[in-house]
Amino acid sequence: MPSDNNSPTSPSPRDWVRILANYREPSSLRSSIELMISFVPFVGLWILACLVAPYSYIGAFLISAFNGCFLLRLFCIQHDCGHGSFYGNRTVSDWVGRVLGVVTLTPYDVWRRTHSIHHSHAGDLDHRGIGDVMTLTVEEYHQRTAFGRFMYRAYRHPLVMFGLGPTYLFILQNRLPLGLMDQGKKYWISAMGTNAAIVAILGTIVYFGGLQALFLVFLPTTLIAASIGVWLFYVQHQFETTHWEQAPDWQLHEAALHGSSHYDLPPILRWFTANIGIHHVHHLYSRIPFYRLTEVLRDHQELVEVSRLTMLQSVKCASLDLWDEKKRRLVSFAAARRATS
Repeated sequence: MPSDNNSPTSPSPRDWVRILANYREPSSLRSSIELMISFVPFVGLWILACLVAPYSYIGAFLISAFNGCFLLRLFCIQHDCGHGSFYGNRTVSDWVGRVLGVVTLTPYDVWRRTHSIHHSHAGDLDHRGIGDVMTLTVEEYHQRTAFGRFMYRAYRHPLVMFGLGPTYLFILQNRLPLGLMDQGKKYWISAMGTNAAIVAILGTIVYFGGLQALFLVFLPTTLIAASIGVWLFYVQHQFETTHWEQAPDWQLHEAALHGSSHYDLPPILRWFTANIGIHHVHHLYSRIPFYRLTEVLRDHQELVEVSRLTMLQSVKCASLDLWDEKKRRLVSFAAARRATS
């Protein structure tokens, strides 16, 4: 179970913002090194998998599956670029993010805007639907028709949430600026420009490597990274003691600290996920570069146990589906049914 640290002597969420500002400055050299040690192995494993494919389909698939970890790390770097935390120069961050957006199949400017909305309204029951995992309250669920309840249950099913869902999101949904289609040509340019670059790259891959490069290298790398990424995003906010409020009780900094988990991963997984598991700190101050998040926990031990989740504890999150406003907990469908019977 995630644990909180709400002792009277602890800084308030708003106080933490002032403290965390001391960690916001990135190092251009460190950022460039982090980019290179992520991108170079990614390209190298791509080439290796293509070379192995004519001799061993299984070997190519396994290399590609492992390469999904490097693709995931590149997405996390793109994530930092979107927050302006990767390089001190915002223009440099944005263009690095746009290039990485082609690799991750994610139109950068579209994603940056929807992700900004997520940060601005995380935990706000009055503002759901853009950049988040759809979550209903128990009451909202029971007010739906039988078909509406079926569709929501299907959406929340692990096979959909972490299997079909990521495939749909990265292969299909990202091709259009959904949610922003009426908000200016900037987002259409981002989506269509990314799509054109993806088509050019995939055409080159198929031309030189054939369809086996597409099905044994591109798809496994992309879909494995997508599924892991969606799982990470899910457990960052979909844990039992997360934080949801309706206006006027919703407070940005309170929701950031207590509605985001500290997903305490082993060191190797922290590296591949670029410390994104230290999500409560990230939501409180998103301008901190990912490689400085560990400094925060080192210097402020009281933040380590706030909403902490181990890998074993996180498995339970997959069965939590509805926000119970009375118990102030995420609960399963079964628990919600028992409460009303």
